[in-house]
Amino acid sequence: MTISKILFQQYSDCIDKKEVGHLCMEMSENNLNYNRIAKALAYIQANFKRQPSLEEIAAHVHLSPFHFQRLFQEWAGTTPKKFLQYISLQYAKQILQDSKSTEIATFETGLSSTSRLHELFVHIEAMTPAEYKNGGASLEINYSIQSSLFGEVCVASTSKGICHVSFIDRDENALKTIQSLFPNAQIIYSEQALHQEIEDFINNTSKINSPIHLHLKGTSFQLKVWEALLKIPQGKLKTYGQIAHEIGNPKSSRAVGTAIGSNPIAYLIPCHRVIQTSGLFGGYMWGPIRKTAIIGWEHATINSITDEII
Repeated sequence: MTISKILFQQYSDCIDKKEVGHLCMEMSENNLNYNRIAKALAYIQANFKRQPSLEEIAAHVHLSPFHFQRLFQEWAGTTPKKFLQYISLQYAKQILQDSKSTEIATFETGLSSTSRLHELFVHIEAMTPAEYKNGGASLEINYSIQSSLFGEVCVASTSKGICHVSFIDRDENALKTIQSLFPNAQIIYSEQALHQEIEDFINNTSKINSPIHLHLKGTSFQLKVWEALLKIPQGKLKTYGQIAHEIGNPKSSRAVGTAIGSNPIAYLIPCHRVIQTSGLFGGYMWGPIRKTAIIGWEHATINSITDEII
């Protein structure tokens, strides 16, 4: 079922159809732009050794060089050439080694450590043993499809907080995924104010001004790993081994990788900021190209802030 059909079915009695149509067009445009950028990034990665020209990359995504350059700068806030630097192996290695660098934009908060900013605003609450074991039989879950810079996002929540965030390629897969996680829960398509807040945060159109609670189903080890991920600030990268050390189990890199691969909250719990020791980005539940896009976009954002301050 398409997004527009879901929206019209759920809201046709209370929302003007023109408003719904406008929303669907906006979501489709965002998704189209991301798909073009993702296709360009995939092409660059496959052909980086011969450094393809702007004209060649633009032709691959069926745009003129002028329109591709403009679209890329609107999306990433920087040029394709500069963006390529941010997703290069050498740059990733530099970030991993630069453990003493200081992030900007958090000085005003008065926090002694920038890594605590995100941690303070996002709190994990584990589901009860009963909720965990009975497939969410006592839970009512509301979900909706939101638009983001990195494709469409399914956001789901209970009365206690966000329980699921995932990038989706087909909106009908969203419900199937939630049902597989919570087979006995009552699942309803209903956009909540918190869902819109998550969309705004992913799109960098607003910051988290009040604590966001995550109501998660996971083992104690998984929860510990996910909490460690919350401490990685935007613009920083860590390895699986570093996360293992931080949770006090330095020999658990493989188990850490498995827990990260099970992360149920895309972007907000930033598993995309964990890469291999070699500097290679590695896998990602929602696709390696999307991981590359997010990492590059975050570094472009951080560097644009630095340029403005300097």
